[in-house]
Amino acid sequence: MRTSIEVADIFRSAGPAYRQVHGGHLSLIQLKVMSAIEHCRTAVLGGHVEACEDCGEWRIAYNSCRNRHCPKCQGAAARTWLAEREADLLPVGYFHVVFTLPVEVAAIAFYNKALVYDLLFKTASEAMLTIAADPKHLGARIGMTAVLHTWGSAMTHHPHIHMIVPGGGIVIDGSRWISSRPAFLLPARVLGKLFRRLFLTRLLQLHDAGRLAFFGSAAHLTDRRAFVRHLSPVHKKRWVVYAKAPFAGPEAVLAYLSRYTHRVAISNSRLIAFNETGVTFRYKDYRRNGSDRQQIMTLATDEFIRRFLLHVLPRGFHRIRHYGLLAGSSRKTSIARARELLNAAPPPADNPADEPIDIRPPCTCCGGRMIVIEVFKRWRQPRGPPDKAATNRECTP
Repeated sequence: MRTSIEVADIFRSAGPAYRQVHGGHLSLIQLKVMSAIEHCRTAVLGGHVEACEDCGEWRIAYNSCRNRHCPKCQGAAARTWLAEREADLLPVGYFHVVFTLPVEVAAIAFYNKALVYDLLFKTASEAMLTIAADPKHLGARIGMTAVLHTWGSAMTHHPHIHMIVPGGGIVIDGSRWISSRPAFLLPARVLGKLFRRLFLTRLLQLHDAGRLAFFGSAAHLTDRRAFVRHLSPVHKKRWVVYAKAPFAGPEAVLAYLSRYTHRVAISNSRLIAFNETGVTFRYKDYRRNGSDRQQIMTLATDEFIRRFLLHVLPRGFHRIRHYGLLAGSSRKTSIARARELLNAAPPPADNPADEPIDIRPPCTCCGGRMIVIEVFKRWRQPRGPPDKAATNRECTP
């Protein structure tokens, strides 16, 4: 069911004025994201007419933009991705680990998104693999799926990595599986210290190589001494690595992933109002507990759009990555070996003869199956509503 307000409504209403005022400060990819969201599921992208095989009821369905930043297009993408990942699940407990950047480093990431986000992925995964391989901790090669989120609940810039990690791994010589303790994977403080050291060392290397750029109020950070002074406090600060209790079985892992892998900065369901005052939405204040955590915020429309566009990823940037046992090149072999060591049955093979799942919603009138009877191109409308007699003739097998 369509919510009363959508991000697309805000972009259609206020987007043209926002582009006129801020056009010189918007990247091409941000402009493309705005355009895609504005045109999603409208006649601009074309569509088709569906009719019910049983009662002849018909409806018009417009095409989706399929942009990864569009709140309306992530459901189908998440379902497809999850179906592909289901075969990788092992019959062990899974842990949720979060790596967060301090605000001083997040400020650097704001101007260097591709480089710093990539560094966040690499150092967080290396810290996990290194500590897990240490015989003092687990002594095994583990696997993980990492997902980048760049926002806080109020759409502020807050880069962090969510990881889903099986509770155990294969020993280095590949001879056996080692399980982690039921409620403990790896020490968070040890992970945080290694993560901090790896990240800051390589960030300074990027600066020394002249690969970081700074503008406006941060332009002084191009000077190495100013850059080192800026980072001085974070050398002593504890870097947050948060490890949650394990999930209750593989089904819970999939349910979690469906909420996190294809999430965008704000979902349409969180929007409450859009008027001359601005945009009102729900958010979580994590400094509060209990029922007080759910809060309501109103932002000026320009500020709402600005915050949304903060989280547009660089072109071609992969926000979901796999490491260790789950790395793409060796994933199938590693998963098969893990299942063998765990004495777990392999997942059922897909039957190519099976019919593909029909993702079209059933008929709202009788619940029957809907079939496509007309396709119309971009910027076109269907020729006209088909009469029931004609529709029934089209639907006859």
